[in-house]
Amino acid sequence: MIVTTAQLFKVAFGKFAIGAYNINNAEQTMGLFKGAIKSKAPFIIQISKGARGYTEKRMLEAIIRSAGEIFPEAIFAVHLDHGDEATCYDCIDSGFYSSVMIDASHESFEENVAITKRVVDRAHAKGISVEAEIGMLGGVEEDIAVDEGNACLTNPVEAAEFVKLTGCDSLAAAIGTSHGAYKFKGQQSLHFEVIEQIEKLVPGLPIVMHGSSSVPKDEVSRINAAGGTLDPEACGVNENEYLPAAKLGVTKVNIDTDGRLVWTRVHREFFRDNPGAFDFRPPGKIFIEEYAKFIAHTSEKLGSAGHLEEVREFVTKK
Repeated sequence: MIVTTAQLFKVAFGKFAIGAYNINNAEQTMGLFKGAIKSKAPFIIQISKGARGYTEKRMLEAIIRSAGEIFPEAIFAVHLDHGDEATCYDCIDSGFYSSVMIDASHESFEENVAITKRVVDRAHAKGISVEAEIGMLGGVEEDIAVDEGNACLTNPVEAAEFVKLTGCDSLAAAIGTSHGAYKFKGQQSLHFEVIEQIEKLVPGLPIVMHGSSSVPKDEVSRINAAGGTLDPEACGVNENEYLPAAKLGVTKVNIDTDGRLVWTRVHREFFRDNPGAFDFRPPGKIFIEEYAKFIAHTSEKLGSAGHLEEVREFVTKK
């Protein structure tokens, strides 16, 4: 069942976080749905501008619709991740998306406000929620690259003004995470004080945490053992910080890199162990099951596991 992002946020806010996972193909979609059902967790499917070009947006939408029919007990929203203004409008007009993200964080504050406000006005006219971003994460996500020298934490006072001027429904805040597999060195933690300050100034605002993959050491080591050359020091967000952040107002947690690591590990190990193989379906089946396990595990860490019926009751009540 596709529901609105706003409905999911109302149930989750201050209690748990909704996992938001990027998909590009059928195997990711099947693993995501299986893992969410296993853990009885609501979730958000994220489609990026890059994914819409890779698989073609109509194909992705058809895959999602089919998954909804195959797994009728699933409850999820469909979200555009890191959209520019034109892509946001295309998704809003399609009638398929529950919410869109306009990312103009690389622009000046004034231009970010202007662009975001235009998208908000267009989206709200059709009952669609808008996520915006202020502050910039370091790292690389598709065609978005920010070096660590230009990355900056979100200013809570500026964030409050931004929300007031734009009317956005949720805010992607820079609280110490970064895109990609190379996030932290050492034991850096999330900046919980930034979350607290934003919520103090804008009570009830759903905060979105981007670049939230945990980059498991075991996945990195297994990939390297099967021929990969990832930096063994790669380090992500401590998954034990997901729920404490959710209790403070982080309502949506974006996770993409970890899924790519699972895919890479499965395929590298399969073809290492089966050098004569050429059929992509056997490793694809393994990936679906391994990704499902990852989704179920992550749902537990987010606190969203076991909340499916609570969400169902909320979204279906008259």
